[in-house]
Amino acid sequence: MSSDEDVAAASRQTHFIGKKENIIQDRRVVKSVGERDVLVIYHQGDFYAIDVRCYHSGGPLQEGDIEVSCCECPWHKYKITLAEGESLYQAVDPSVKPLKPTWCSKGVKQRVHTVTLSNEDVNSFLKDWSGDLRAGGMLKNSKCR
Repeated sequence: MSSDEDVAAASRQTHFIGKKENIIQDRRVVKSVGERDVLVIYHQGDFYAIDVRCYHSGGPLQEGDIEVSCCECPWHKYKITLAEGESLYQAVDPSVKPLKPTWCSKGVKQRVHTVTLSNEDVNSFLKDWSGDLRAGGMLKNSKCR
């Protein structure tokens, strides 16, 4: 089996991340899933799984702050939504006074993965991300909620 086939097979498998109570207590866990390092975050009652390295420059997202529903990369302060992997920035329209920043989207940039619960186990499987994420279209009126 080629390495591409191995990765594809691993992406369809469920991987044990940890016990629910431990992840809730720790808030963040980094695990190797297939050939990826995945960050699982417990935030406001939900579990999220994203690639541990920021899409922009490889910053360690496990060290980033969680603000509302976004993870902020500690290196360059990129904001990434936990649920969709959408990259957000604040923009202003200089023709509108007074200037008021508005959250806008760069599109989906960060890989996110599915988290499932089975009894007291937290599991994840890699989503199939064929193609380049940077080719994603812009989403309008997205906000960091």
